[in-house]
Amino acid sequence: MPENLPEYPIRVYNTLTKAKESFRTLTPGKVGMYLCGPTVYAEAHIGHMVGPVIFDTVKRYLSYCGYEVTWVVNITDVDDKLIVKSREKGISMFQLATQMTADYLSNLQALGVDQIDRMPRATDSIGEIIAFVEELIAKGFAYASDGDVFFDVTKDPEYGCLSNRTAEDQQGEGGGAASRKRSAGDFALWKSAKPGEPSWPSPWGPGRPGWHIECSAMSRGILGQTFDIHGGGLDLVFPHHENELAQSRCCHSKPMVTYWMHNGLMRASSEGGKVGGQSDRGDTTQSDATAVSGKISRSKGAGGLASLISKHTGERIRFFLLRTHYRSTSVFGDEPLAEAGAALETFYRLFDRVSKILGFSVYEIPYAIRRSEFQSVANPPALLAELVELRNSFLGKMDDDFNTGGATADLFEMARALNRFIDQATLEETRKPEDLDLLKQGLGILREMAALLGIFRKPVAVSADKADSAGIVDGLMDLVILLRAEARTKRDFATSDAIRDGLKKIGIAIQDGKQGTTWEVAKKSS
Repeated sequence: MPENLPEYPIRVYNTLTKAKESFRTLTPGKVGMYLCGPTVYAEAHIGHMVGPVIFDTVKRYLSYCGYEVTWVVNITDVDDKLIVKSREKGISMFQLATQMTADYLSNLQALGVDQIDRMPRATDSIGEIIAFVEELIAKGFAYASDGDVFFDVTKDPEYGCLSNRTAEDQQGEGGGAASRKRSAGDFALWKSAKPGEPSWPSPWGPGRPGWHIECSAMSRGILGQTFDIHGGGLDLVFPHHENELAQSRCCHSKPMVTYWMHNGLMRASSEGGKVGGQSDRGDTTQSDATAVSGKISRSKGAGGLASLISKHTGERIRFFLLRTHYRSTSVFGDEPLAEAGAALETFYRLFDRVSKILGFSVYEIPYAIRRSEFQSVANPPALLAELVELRNSFLGKMDDDFNTGGATADLFEMARALNRFIDQATLEETRKPEDLDLLKQGLGILREMAALLGIFRKPVAVSADKADSAGIVDGLMDLVILLRAEARTKRDFATSDAIRDGLKKIGIAIQDGKQGTTWEVAKKSS
């Protein structure tokens, strides 16, 4: 990329400007991206996976388009909730943070989130945080008060530009800290230590960093004073990201971030609240633009992600999270997860079918890992022409603000095209070399697109009980299809149609083709 212009027409919705903008990087061909990570005081729940899965996909896509991406996800390992929870458990804050970080990383791995480059911890960045606070004091944007340090929101005339809120809307901390602040909206950069709390020495006395300054310091230390993308959940727009933006802009006299990207929240299918809670930081002052209707705490069932992964597989959960646009609210529950799993079965059955035809696993078929590697040919066969058109549609949707929800529809059309080609070419019987070659090329295109979503990278492990259940279902369906075929032979079309319509009502679609009748799990009809 010789100039600071995108090679491809990628557009990104910027929360700061409330509009989609052409993607242009600060350094040609390079992207710096930061995502706010978890406060590791308890086991991860599915809400913690939304951002990582989305931005893992964003990095995959930008890398595919030729960008060199550095993706940073922080770990907040010092916080009030950590201190309280560690006391409840009778272990140190550092031990609890280590245990919960391991849980978080394990869940990321299970969901295929493996594109993170750096994961700084707040406790490893105390020196950088103190230096940042000192700079803000020296420039008149912060002040020390009885061992605490606060950011003075009245000194920032642009405060509220991200969330459309005013300094008066910032509630700040209550309790003893309120009496040490110049105005109610000022927020803590450094907190003086209470007896028995973990602390670090500082120019203002022993204490620990405030939440917002941690991310400003860690992102600056790795990505610089200004970087390309800052991500996080919609509930972080205020106060966290607003405060990050304010303290970084005031410290450096320049924008902190070019594109602010915020993913929608997750709510349970049976309740109005989002899964997890408002940033897990207790903010209850959401503006209209960032409002959430409530909270599903761990006590109400959020959590236990490891058991959820064991039940549904990481690939199913990842696919579920990507089936909607990242800025939309996603509805979590057993039924939506089951629907995602049923949808994936369309591909698994195709892969099994193709592997039997080719004599080797679909996962061995190579595919392009860079957008520029794909080579189109003049006058391609009908199958390739159709798949190339679907590929272009898929990429067009990803170019338009990473619309994974729309792109997945093109994957399903690819699967249908490949199944149709197998039927029409009678590949399971003839296995003509030229048709097999076309099939492999077609699967290569499907795998190329799927890899951008981080799915179908390797065979999904199936437990013995699930394998047994799948075998029973397959056997029952073979029997049902046989009974329907016999009814059709006897011209008993009423029974034949009743079987077809009954299966449709429970979410199973059947197709009659030249090679017989096939079936797939489809979305239930209402």
